[in-house]
Amino acid sequence: MRIPDSLVTEILVNANKLKEVDVDAMIEESRNSNTSVQELVLKKQVVSEKELTQLYAKEIDVPFIELSQYKIDQTLLKQIPEHIARKYNAVLYAIDKDIPKLAMDDPDDLQAIDFLQKRLGQSTEISIATSSDIMSALDEYKGEMSSEISKVAKAESDEDDSAKPEDEVSEEDISEDSPIAQTVNLLVEYAIKQKASDIHIEPRENIVQVRYRIDGILREANRLPRKIANALVSRIKILSNLKIDEHRAPQDGRFKTSLNGHLYALRVSTLPIMDGEKVVMRILNESTKPLNLEQLGYWGYSLDSIRDAIAQPHGIILVTGPTGSGKSTTLYSVLNILNTPGVNISTVEDPVEYRISGTNQTQVNSKAGMTFANGLRALLRQDPNIIMVGEIRDSETANLAIQAALTGHLVFSTLHTNNAATALPRLLEMGIEPFLIASTVRVVVAQRLVRRLNPDMSKTYSPDEKHMKELTEMFDIKSAISQLGQAEKDLVVIGDNNKSDASDKKAEAKTMSESKLQLWGENIPDKAPPGTSAYEGRMGIYEVLNVTEEIEQAIVSDGTTTQIQDIAVKQGMVTMQQDGFIKALQGLTTLEEIMRVTRE
Repeated sequence: MRIPDSLVTEILVNANKLKEVDVDAMIEESRNSNTSVQELVLKKQVVSEKELTQLYAKEIDVPFIELSQYKIDQTLLKQIPEHIARKYNAVLYAIDKDIPKLAMDDPDDLQAIDFLQKRLGQSTEISIATSSDIMSALDEYKGEMSSEISKVAKAESDEDDSAKPEDEVSEEDISEDSPIAQTVNLLVEYAIKQKASDIHIEPRENIVQVRYRIDGILREANRLPRKIANALVSRIKILSNLKIDEHRAPQDGRFKTSLNGHLYALRVSTLPIMDGEKVVMRILNESTKPLNLEQLGYWGYSLDSIRDAIAQPHGIILVTGPTGSGKSTTLYSVLNILNTPGVNISTVEDPVEYRISGTNQTQVNSKAGMTFANGLRALLRQDPNIIMVGEIRDSETANLAIQAALTGHLVFSTLHTNNAATALPRLLEMGIEPFLIASTVRVVVAQRLVRRLNPDMSKTYSPDEKHMKELTEMFDIKSAISQLGQAEKDLVVIGDNNKSDASDKKAEAKTMSESKLQLWGENIPDKAPPGTSAYEGRMGIYEVLNVTEEIEQAIVSDGTTTQIQDIAVKQGMVTMQQDGFIKALQGLTTLEEIMRVTRE
């Protein structure tokens, strides 16, 4: 879909998405950057692709359709040959009462419509869909991706059977149009479509095992012939600018790919193992807009505490949790909130996972002497307002972070501890004086990621006496239930722009809360139906420890983790288990998931 620049600005101004005073600046920037206004407004996230397509559909009086809501049958899809469908970006998605329904990304292409109507019939109904929706639907022509991968990989293996030794890789094997290159492309494409966070390519004695980490759980995706292992690794090394002749030492690299209009960065790590070289690729969607605090799952006391802390001119905000608990996502979201032209944000990270426009991000490089401590020391000479240190690993980095907070900087960092209260004694172990911790640390966030429940697959059950006793011991149920009304009110009201509706929504939340109070002992969403389809995506559960005056006194007097935790809970802190319990009561996840990630 290519919308004329003048029409883009006109429909955005009419929809109050763009101010008239900003139009000339947008057009000027478009000319200087040699991009269309359409591309610019999408890049700047003035509107989403879906919103722009809907506004354009209304302007030209063509129905808008979301193809993702349709399960398109292969026989229906193939009534238009693939090469024609791709040429015109058109998808036949349904036939209703003998009337073909066609989705296009450019319904103004009269030549394409004339050609397709001659093929399908003059009664064909034309709708407009987003380009990414069209591309996703066109990918259905390929059929089952895993069988495609196996087919391509087997073709390469069969060619290889009678020839060279297993460890020899030729230029033809890893060229752009080779079966190996196609295999790598398909592995990455399939992983992205499965919403995997990591791809593991692991050589075994007789096979190459491919596994995807989806929603935090590793699942086997494919098994490829052992003969292609070295060629597969070499192709990935070429894409990542790594040394293809180095097999004895680990290497790290990075490359980018695009799919359906979204840009993905793949962080590559190779490691020599007994059967060859293992490759892990972390998938990062660079087109994703950072979430706000409410979308991340903060509410009530936790939301108020973290908002107050990031509004302070100086101090330390710590995010804790094990690897893979979403700490980086939280930090990037907070930095995005604070990222304005009036502040200098500088970071030192290992690695730099997401690029934040308008900030200064530095990659740790131990070989070059760029450690967290050295990087932080250098940042302090760069006139920063806000500093983010990827991780506090040692006493030197901890001391520098404390000094930065004392000298008027807002500092963000992470620690590997099990809960929020443990982070404060952990800093004591690093040799930080108690009074310095008390005077600089503003809040400590602890978090875990749990799988989000697919509402269509959920069910409730009545816990027996044994399970009820276990739940009561693990969760402070009475306290959690008292917080439920606030959680539901925040869930309904936060982000609602319709002020006249707010009181009705609060009343509705109160009714929901009372209903849950009466039923919680009988109907707790828990054991999901067997199979991975019970979950879709992940969400965070949090506890936010606000360092109040009473907690400061406990730190200075060498209070234990338990004492600090008890004070925080009395002051209103919702623990991770309670946060999870409340989200399970709301049907967002299951108690089984909460117990899986928080049981110690």
